[in-house]
Amino acid sequence: MKRTFVYVVAIGVALAVPLTVVLAARDPAISYFTNVRDIRIAQPGVQNYFVVDEEIWGQARPDLGDLRIYDTAGQVQYALSVERGGTANHEEVARILNLGDVGGHTEFDLDLGKIAEFDRIRLNLDAKNFVITASLAGSNAVRERDATKLPPSTLYDFTSEELGSNSVLKLPTSSFRYLHVKLSSGINPQQVKGATVYNLEETRTIWDNAGSCGTPLQKQRDAVITCEVGFRIPVDRIRFQVDARQVNFRRAVTVTDSTGRYESGGEITRVRLNRAGTTVVSEELDLGIAGGDLDPNPVPGSAKPSRQIVITIDNGDNPPLAVTAVKLLSIERRVYFEPQGKSSLKLYYGDSQLDSPAYDYARFFRVDPGAAGAELGSAIHNAAYSGRPDDRPWSERHNAVLWAAMVLAVAVLAVLAIRGLRTKAGTLSS
Repeated sequence: MKRTFVYVVAIGVALAVPLTVVLAARDPAISYFTNVRDIRIAQPGVQNYFVVDEEIWGQARPDLGDLRIYDTAGQVQYALSVERGGTANHEEVARILNLGDVGGHTEFDLDLGKIAEFDRIRLNLDAKNFVITASLAGSNAVRERDATKLPPSTLYDFTSEELGSNSVLKLPTSSFRYLHVKLSSGINPQQVKGATVYNLEETRTIWDNAGSCGTPLQKQRDAVITCEVGFRIPVDRIRFQVDARQVNFRRAVTVTDSTGRYESGGEITRVRLNRAGTTVVSEELDLGIAGGDLDPNPVPGSAKPSRQIVITIDNGDNPPLAVTAVKLLSIERRVYFEPQGKSSLKLYYGDSQLDSPAYDYARFFRVDPGAAGAELGSAIHNAAYSGRPDDRPWSERHNAVLWAAMVLAVAVLAVLAIRGLRTKAGTLSS
């Protein structure tokens, strides 16, 4: 009985020891980074930044969480910024006053209430297939004689041609209390259902090149374009260039990765029409990519890490689009930091197991309009690199020992079972 207990304890120890996990710290150390670059600073007394380039995308983690800046005293805190422009607006409903027909034209006043500034008016028009001109005048009293004339806007709806619509009046940033609107013939008062007003605040996005695209190949009704994308570089936008002589089109576009899996889609369009003496000019040849993250895997067998995407333009039964160029664009990523008088720092990266930094500088970060661009030196292998200690569980690092322990445990259990059966058989026979 005592011997059996010893066997069981031995089996338990054999199975338990391999499950012991030894965790290494996730803190940064210079010897854990594969790559290093000099940061050359021309203006040490102001906020600085450098741009994340293709080399960093290719060697750092995809989320850039392993970037670290060092001076002689230790880490220098930084903030990663995506130079994404955008629009911000808060729409308010404007009251429509004095709506009616004046000499065959629909006219009305908009009470803009307490809105401090505005530069866009969106009209809700219950109408299809029209082109009209909206004449505008601003004042601080209804029907003021000395109202300020504002630039006219063209509104349209091309439902029958499937070329889209526009019902937004664009005007200079204004602060009038009232806006008088006169529409050219084509819309009657009953079709004016409402209006909203807002101030569109736009900031400019900074774009970087993300790859290159080949010449479109015609395959039946589709134009197929194959593009090579820099390894790990996010693609945020695809910009098409179409021969200026080709107008009045609206085409569906799909984007797939190298495996053929659907990723994103949208439409590109250009409108140049004249209706009753009014010319409409509108185009949208940029296609946004949701998330910016297409297939991150490199093309198999390629010498230089890259990946492919395939763009398909559905021409339907129309003549093929005369696409002259396709550009892949990525929103620029910048790393902002304070040099604190230093003229040279070091950038380290290439540690996939490192935890992302949590800096106070990033939490309270604001871009200084006078921030200076720092220059990155050439990338070199970190001479001090030794790699992180293996922090996998003991069982993963010693598979052979684990299997040997399991086989031994099974053998011992089998021996014990056989002995037990023999003892029981002997007892029964006696």
